[in-house]
Amino acid sequence: MTPTHDAALTWWPAPAKLNLFLHVTGRYPDGYHALQTLFQLVDRCDRIGVALRADDRIERCAGMAQVAPDDDLTVRAARALQRHAGVRRGADLHVIKRIPAGGGLGGGSSDAATVLLALNLLWQTGLGLEQLARLGLTLGADVPVFIHGRSAWAEGRGERLAALELPPRWYLVIHPGVAVSTAEIFQASELTRNSPVIAMRDFAPERVGNVCEPLVRARYPQVAEALDWLDGQLAALPAHARARMSGTGSCVFAPFERPEQAERIAARVPDQWSCFVTAGIDRSPLHELLQRWPLQ
Repeated sequence: MTPTHDAALTWWPAPAKLNLFLHVTGRYPDGYHALQTLFQLVDRCDRIGVALRADDRIERCAGMAQVAPDDDLTVRAARALQRHAGVRRGADLHVIKRIPAGGGLGGGSSDAATVLLALNLLWQTGLGLEQLARLGLTLGADVPVFIHGRSAWAEGRGERLAALELPPRWYLVIHPGVAVSTAEIFQASELTRNSPVIAMRDFAPERVGNVCEPLVRARYPQVAEALDWLDGQLAALPAHARARMSGTGSCVFAPFERPEQAERIAARVPDQWSCFVTAGIDRSPLHELLQRWPLQ
């Protein structure tokens, strides 16, 4: 079918995140988990292209071949906003991935949030951030943090957010070539679900961890190997941090005060893995673009 356009293609960033820690403190009656985590946004971004249509169809014109369009979070986000706001316009979506899928970096959730924010502007639906965040929560627990576009302390299902300004850091992120299913990890009987609740003021990296890490280590030896390799590299550094896993994996990471420290270790990452160095950011580049948009 030939697309019916009435606007040019526009491009929007969708940043990744790292979970600097992840605790599961309980479970709600509906099966969702109660979480505590610290979201660090980073400047590694997917790119989302949006072209408005004169009809009401939502089409994914480019994206991950292994994900059916109807299952793609970007398509689901566009349709959810369309239904919620009663929009009779459509859109063509182009998803250019730079964030590893199944890596625990929130790529799919960020892509969905970008579609919600961009179409809210382009369709002129006029929803506020809280309304969009509530809509986004129906798509995934990580969507609200990307809607608000700030690094944040998160609780509840991930929707109770307190924005934070974090110290400047650069992160080496290693993807060990395997995708981890978030649903599989959260449904596992051996997952620790009774982490003690901690106050934000008591946060210290050495006092927290990722409760999903032991489970993922046991089920995905590639992730265990990457964590152990990175820990071995960090052990030679003074006052070093330990390697961490983001979210439910599979990506592992370590923080550095200067980018060249991260780059030196990145140059030694084994060829069977991919890696990148990325800067922590407190505000999403998407929100900066949205703020400037009327001036374009």
